[in-house]
Amino acid sequence: MASWSSNHSLPSSDNDTMAELSPVSNDISTAVGALILGVVFLLGVPGNLFVAWSIMARARHRSVTTLLIFNLACADGFLMALTVFFVVYLATQTWVFGRVMCKVLFYLCNVNMYASIFLITLMSLHRLVAVVWPLKLSSVACRKIVTRMVAGMWASVTLIALPSLIFREVIKKHDDEQDTILVCTPKHDLPREVMFQYSFETVVGFIIPYAVIMTSYIKIVRRLKQTKFRRTVRSEKLIMGIVVTFGLLWLPYHVINMVQVSAEWFGEKSKVRAKLLLISETSRAVTSALAFISSCANPVLYTFAGKAYIKKNGFSFMARLFEGTSMDQTANKIASSTKKSTEL
Repeated sequence: MASWSSNHSLPSSDNDTMAELSPVSNDISTAVGALILGVVFLLGVPGNLFVAWSIMARARHRSVTTLLIFNLACADGFLMALTVFFVVYLATQTWVFGRVMCKVLFYLCNVNMYASIFLITLMSLHRLVAVVWPLKLSSVACRKIVTRMVAGMWASVTLIALPSLIFREVIKKHDDEQDTILVCTPKHDLPREVMFQYSFETVVGFIIPYAVIMTSYIKIVRRLKQTKFRRTVRSEKLIMGIVVTFGLLWLPYHVINMVQVSAEWFGEKSKVRAKLLLISETSRAVTSALAFISSCANPVLYTFAGKAYIKKNGFSFMARLFEGTSMDQTANKIASSTKKSTEL
């Protein structure tokens, strides 16, 4: 996650110039970003902790669905816990946590960003198997195999997120009153480093996963039209809600990534480049904060989806929701329908 302080590539010796357009010096952008992140922290941390607790303590049947949702809640909850540091950063408009924390915190943000979209992709793929190949679900997408895939996913994202660790430094700049402040920002010596980092982040962390997700749902819709089991199941609505919400909240962030990449195609003195960089720098704080909202949105979606369970089950309502939306149960119904159609 580039987040809040992305810089364009300039000579490494010109650190003050590199930070001139940093959004931590933009009062409106930083104020909005800090407000959003404060709300996100208050909703996201307890919300995701409640989801994880519901699955661990209250769920009677832990299906593949609950395994994936549990990991998503852990990734989102951990990311929400980090927002405290960024609220302080935006509020004080200077980085007070040191160089190591600068690198580590933004690296952890990227790790959890990739983990979230990959987990949502796994949900969609598991849904695809459940609907299109229900008879193979137990052998192809059983809990044991999915557990290994999730473990592999976590190992992979720790490597994929490394550019955010490498291209991150604390630099000095001067504010309007000529006081020295510190900015935790990506630092690139060459234009191709900027283009690589942001293009890689958007392609691997958004475009490819979303292509897989949308392809899966196109096949799911076609399959449902071919079977007698055409009733819209709760799990389908819930997972589609997660997918759409994630996409809408992360799209502006990745658009700004591409704006910054586009700027690098123009010369140093180009007016177009200057305008693109200005758009990127002044929008980064708000788009990054919007992206963080996606991590606190899922518990809200679960609450609305499980409102029918609240009166009957109390604090166990979310566990009952996940049991009721088990894709294994959905697959059994579709498999039964498929068998009957074959017999006829």
